[in-house]
This record gives sequence, structure tokens and C-alpha cells, in this order.
Amino acid sequence: MSYDSSNIFAKIVRGEIPCDKVYEDDHVLAFRDINPQTPTHVLVIPKGEYQSYVDFSQQASDLEILAFTRAVGRIASDLGLDEPGYRIIANHGRDARQEVPHFHLHICGGEDMGRMIKPNRS
Repeated sequence: MSYDSSNIFAKIVRGEIPCDKVYEDDHVLAFRDINPQTPTHVLVIPKGEYQSYVDFSQQASDLEILAFTRAVGRIASDLGLDEPGYRIIANHGRDARQEVPHFHLHICGGEDMGRMIKPNRS
């Protein structure tokens, strides 16, 4: 499957759609989610064209991976989430309900979010 450069995150990276930016460097862009699920909900995306974590981890340069990883930690700290804690979420594919086919992480915090996933139903 090839990267769809018409996805909303690609348009945000290109500056075609505005965002509420919280961080940007040569390799990473982070912005507030337009439909936040927690008091603090920021999306962190690589500027490169990667569909998923697997694509990013296999195709991105070492520099891009390092910049992305360091940016996530810095952004969470800058948002004041270190002490109370936060959750990092990456959805991959249909079952995880990935909505935008551009790799991204959600940094969520600002409240007690409860269990990470539903308990086993069996």
C-alpha cells in the first residue's frame, strides 16, 4: 500500500490546513487534537511520509527515529505531564481504529484515565 499524500496530516505538514501547534522541528510536528479525549491531547507526527509505526520503524532514518522519540519526551515534559503521568497511544490498522493513514502518536493526560484496555471478557 502506498502513502496517500492527500491525508489530513500530510496537508497539515505542508501548511495547507492550520493546526494548534505545540512543537515543531525539522522532523516532527505536534499539535493539539481537534477532538480531545482528555484535557491534554496532543498528536505527534513525523514529517516524513509513513503510514504506520511499522512503516516508520522500518523505513525512517535513524535521525528521524531519534528526533521523533526525543520530541515525544520533550513535548510531554513541556506540557507538564511528567509528574501526574500521561499515556502514549499509537493506533495501527483497522482493529485499532487508525483513522488517519499517517503514523502518529497521541499524548494524553491531565486526568486519571483508568485502565489502559478493557479487562478480558472471558
